[in-house]
Amino acid sequence: MNVAGKKREAGAARPLSKQRLRLWIRLLRAARGIEGELRERLRKQFSITLPQFDVMAALARNESGMNMTELSRMLMVSNGNVTGIIDRLAADKLVLRQAPANDRRSYIVRLTPKGAAQFAVVAKAHEGWIDELLAGFDAAEAEELIHQLGGLALGARGGEAQP
Repeated sequence: MNVAGKKREAGAARPLSKQRLRLWIRLLRAARGIEGELRERLRKQFSITLPQFDVMAALARNESGMNMTELSRMLMVSNGNVTGIIDRLAADKLVLRQAPANDRRSYIVRLTPKGAAQFAVVAKAHEGWIDELLAGFDAAEAEELIHQLGGLALGARGGEAQP
């Protein structure tokens, strides 16, 4: 019997709770590894952070703009974190803050034309990096994992489907 076969047999003998714990650790390590690589590439090639990319992606999907509370909810970070990110993007003229006429206490944030153009370039590179990093999965495997992890996310959030 080969080494891979021995590993499978040893894994099968573990209690299911231990297997699930191993699965969680592997998922976490994989996600953190990919995230770290993306952070580094964004920093080196575009001089932006992953949170800046995430904000720009959210704004690109919502061309009419979003208020800070909507952004923080979507990105699952505090309003303070979003404010700091928006401050840096605004300083680079990538986003614009506008106070709505009916509420001077809040701001609607949207990408500037410069921000939209830069995001299009960064998003294309990001898609290529993801394709490269996940090249070990064929179309059927990718679809199966999408399905499985979608169900996992649904269960973990008490039935709330997340994209």
